[in-house]
Amino acid sequence: MTSEVIINVQPKDISIALLEDKELVEYQNEPREASYSVGNIYVAKVKKLMPGLNACFVDVGYEKVAFLHYLDLGLQFSSYEKYLKQVQSDRKKLYPIQKAARQPDLPKDGSVQNTLKVGQEVMVQVVKEPISTKGPRLTCELSFAGRYIVLIPFGDKVNVSSKIKRGEERSRLKQLIQMIKPKNFGVIVRTVAEGKKAAELDAEMKILYKRWEEAITKVQRTTTRPQLVYEEESRAVALLRDLFNPTYDGIHINDEQIYQQVSDYVGIIAPEKQEIVKLYKGTVPIFDNFNVTKQLKSGFGKTVNYKHGAYLIIEHTEAMHVVDVNSGTRVKKENGQEANALETNLGAADELARQLRLRDMGGIIVVDFVDMNLAEDRQMLYERMCKNMQKDRARHNILPLSKFGLMQITRQRVRPAMDVNVEEDCPTCFGSGKIKSSILFTDQLESKIDRLVNKIGIKRFYLHVHPYVAAYINQGMISLKRRWQMKYGLGVRIVPSQKLAFLQYEFYDDKRQFIDMKEEIETKTGGDN
Repeated sequence: MTSEVIINVQPKDISIALLEDKELVEYQNEPREASYSVGNIYVAKVKKLMPGLNACFVDVGYEKVAFLHYLDLGLQFSSYEKYLKQVQSDRKKLYPIQKAARQPDLPKDGSVQNTLKVGQEVMVQVVKEPISTKGPRLTCELSFAGRYIVLIPFGDKVNVSSKIKRGEERSRLKQLIQMIKPKNFGVIVRTVAEGKKAAELDAEMKILYKRWEEAITKVQRTTTRPQLVYEEESRAVALLRDLFNPTYDGIHINDEQIYQQVSDYVGIIAPEKQEIVKLYKGTVPIFDNFNVTKQLKSGFGKTVNYKHGAYLIIEHTEAMHVVDVNSGTRVKKENGQEANALETNLGAADELARQLRLRDMGGIIVVDFVDMNLAEDRQMLYERMCKNMQKDRARHNILPLSKFGLMQITRQRVRPAMDVNVEEDCPTCFGSGKIKSSILFTDQLESKIDRLVNKIGIKRFYLHVHPYVAAYINQGMISLKRRWQMKYGLGVRIVPSQKLAFLQYEFYDDKRQFIDMKEEIETKTGGDN
């Protein structure tokens, strides 16, 4: 199986696609200016106590107050509380955590009103982003995740991933970590640490410890609350930290800065694979070049087609996700409806497992498969679904089909489900229902080019248009593109883009920065005046 990561960096957002055998299986998109992410650590104040929920609301500087349950304070909350006071008592010299005295564990049956008070400062970490009407979920059990290990301040245990089965390897890793870990820290050894040498683990331990020092130093030296004291790595690097596999065939990035970050990171965790990180310099949009755009258009939306005319209907509700399996135009097999239903359902299980990863659907998922009468067929479907979900990194649980033919799945949810709008707004009428004559479209483009070159003064630029329009502009010995270049200069370059609607266009300068030339904006601002 070949695996590739495609990172598309745009001025406003960054998109990351994971392809397995050229098929899109994971996709993430986030605004570049997003200052909110799972893993961020804040020092913030308690805003309101909720004794009935045994929880409190904490202001971390977001529009929705964050939720912190008593059980998420962690056993070591008293140690954190005392150490936080010691750190803030001296703004010049940092009190080292190794000298901090460990306090008694917080009782599990305690209450929030006896532990916290309004206005109290706490160090918290985001574990779940805001979803729908709910604010972010917080924890006081801080952790710093690396490729091989997770460092936990005020922890006292070394735990090895249960996926490492060999007893001697588990003992080796546990003994090794006990020797190199700093005092007053706990460590979780991740699965990918299996077989790694002491030098590799020690190097990452030092990196994670330095992150802790930088975070607590920020707490010591700042008085503004809430205050972000540790920010999770860039989305591209954070995703690779969890996803990276030495069998990757390529990591393609269209931005030099992000390329350098990823290249440096891969150089640290797998120096022998650094050459797979490549800077994409093609004129065709990177997602178009790797056939991601087309798969995004077909993979999202309410209806998802798969083998032989069958399709899924995926509905998102506040409480759960509901999936209906339909055989559609599928032709029945000669040996009857039961065989046809089984094959339709097995294909649905394959596609659904991909959709769960692709959309990052979490919470409760209820699937209504085509009815099957034979118990062995229902068992086969259950086993197929379990096997398909083995590739999924998110924690999940699958129940066999109920007597009503429904399968229930729970999947870890830390972010809102990814939802890509595959419907396109009309680029020329903006919803009014009336458009200019299509035959005049190229004349409209030429007026934009004339304005760009002769009035704004941008001589070199890229014009992105729908592939069909690009083919029309490029056709003929003396094409429309050639005539434009003779009239306005060779800086006029045409790029076919699959993400654009038929009569949509976008201008970019020679540094690939977007130039807003839309008709609607010109109308509102008075055209060329």
